[in-house]
Amino acid sequence: MSISRRQHWEQVYRNKETREVSWYQPRPEVSLELIRRAGCGRNAPLIDIGGGASTLVDWLLEADYTDLSVLDIAEPALLAAQQRLGRQAVKVAWIQADITEYAPQRKYRIWHDRAVFHFLTGEADRQAYIAALREGLQVGGHLVIGAFTLDGPPMCSGLPVRRYSAGLLNQTLGEEFELLGSREEKHTTPAGKTQAFCFSLYAYRGTEG
Repeated sequence: MSISRRQHWEQVYRNKETREVSWYQPRPEVSLELIRRAGCGRNAPLIDIGGGASTLVDWLLEADYTDLSVLDIAEPALLAAQQRLGRQAVKVAWIQADITEYAPQRKYRIWHDRAVFHFLTGEADRQAYIAALREGLQVGGHLVIGAFTLDGPPMCSGLPVRRYSAGLLNQTLGEEFELLGSREEKHTTPAGKTQAFCFSLYAYRGTEG
């Protein structure tokens, strides 16, 4: 299953320019706002899950964040981002992996995910993601996560998604994640369609024992 998932996303990036994919944003304002709100400082280790060719890393580098990692299942997406950044690409750790099979090698202070988790429609995949999240996020660290709202699109990029409210997402993640705030965003795709997102900021309190 992981192979077919990887092939799907690699095909998406081979068939479309990065500015043509539905999730493209010239500047990811809500993500940047919530990362700033987390208040972890510019030296805090931050990982962008499914960051691929997203411009988030560009803006974080411009804002002088110094410890950035980008994880994506699709190698073409990571290569596109590296090519775009040029010499600055060496300032970022690039990780090609399926998050449901990934064992974090270090702890991060900020874990950012714009629209990976909502593609995990199976319980086993969701639990594998949450296990990696708990392993890779420092206690006291912050999670910034975006997913389609309950009235958002049921599909994206040819795949079904699982839609969330902030409360439903909190229930899915577990009580060790404390919801600090959420907001909705109407994202307009390059094709002119509107996608309703719910972005949430959580503090990770860890598990007992």
